[in-house]
Amino acid sequence: MNWLLPEYIADALPAEAARIEAARRLLLDHCKVRGYELVIPPMLEYLDSLLTGAGQDLKLRTFKLVDQLSGRTMGVRADITPQTARIDAHLLNHQGVTRLCYCDSVLHTLPATISASREPLQVGAELYGYGGIAADLEIVRLMASALAAIKVPASRIDLGHVGIFRALAEAAGLPAEAEENLLDLLQAKDVPGLTEACAAVAEPYRSALLRLPALYGDAEVLDRAARDLPPLPAIAAALEGLRHLVAGAPELPISIDLSDLRGYHYHNGVVFAAYCPDYPAALALGGRYDGAGKAFGRARPATGFSLDLREAVRLAATDEVPGAILAPRADHDPTLAVRIATLRDQGEVVVALLPGEAACEGPRCDRKLVKVGEHWIIEAINED
Repeated sequence: MNWLLPEYIADALPAEAARIEAARRLLLDHCKVRGYELVIPPMLEYLDSLLTGAGQDLKLRTFKLVDQLSGRTMGVRADITPQTARIDAHLLNHQGVTRLCYCDSVLHTLPATISASREPLQVGAELYGYGGIAADLEIVRLMASALAAIKVPASRIDLGHVGIFRALAEAAGLPAEAEENLLDLLQAKDVPGLTEACAAVAEPYRSALLRLPALYGDAEVLDRAARDLPPLPAIAAALEGLRHLVAGAPELPISIDLSDLRGYHYHNGVVFAAYCPDYPAALALGGRYDGAGKAFGRARPATGFSLDLREAVRLAATDEVPGAILAPRADHDPTLAVRIATLRDQGEVVVALLPGEAACEGPRCDRKLVKVGEHWIIEAINED
């Protein structure tokens, strides 16, 4: 059956494709009026460029192939964010703040969840050149307003900070293998496994690591964390940054989760995830990833977010799509041709019938053009 597609790959049929395209235009305009400029990186790049600074997870998700021209290994991008870092660092070369946005397909070797596509349509925004918490606040607000614009408003936005776990692991002198193990256990919130793995960790770091899974909830969590965690400078700075974020966006449904360490090997500061009702996974993800452009010549501060537009549109509340207008052929009637052109300029969908075509099987036609005297008027189509 050569018409079958690979698993977790799907066509977007007309109704879904129209919704995706409308959301794409809306989101890119949403970013544009806030100063974010559109970039369109290539689908393929040399692997060493594509995976620079990426964590192991991204490396495993990337399809690899050999370039027939150069013989070098190439990758099909699994994430557009590293490509925007390359563009900022190497091509634009701005000295101040750069704001970029994008929307294009990426390809994954495996689906991120059991219901996810292996070809997400990734839309996102990145802010380069500003290391202060104000940039993270701008990105979190942009993420929230973008979701609201496409009618999937966030019911919860979790904030975390990878610097807290990193500071504890460093102060405890954890070897790399033990750090990786604890990271996996924290991500899974496996408290019994975490307790066993921390048995040999010295105090006060053992108690602090065991406290992380319980440090989630409203802003009061930050006060508990300040009391319960060791007074390391990196932890104090991380908690202060999170306090500024919470205080700066009182209108957002922000919560704290200090054991959310997704992207640990890529992010190096604040991380955030947006959730919506009746969907188990995060719908949008983001965070700070300073220095990602170092391999391209400039280590710039960086923060941003991204989401899968296909998935977001599937969850979005749908408006009733207006029907199309059915029109007879206009070859021998200049007034009809003008009327059709005017309606199309106004944004109406007008389907002109071909010779012998009695009805349109494409867009739903709920109106038709009929001639009354010298004028072409629109009448409703009686479906009875």
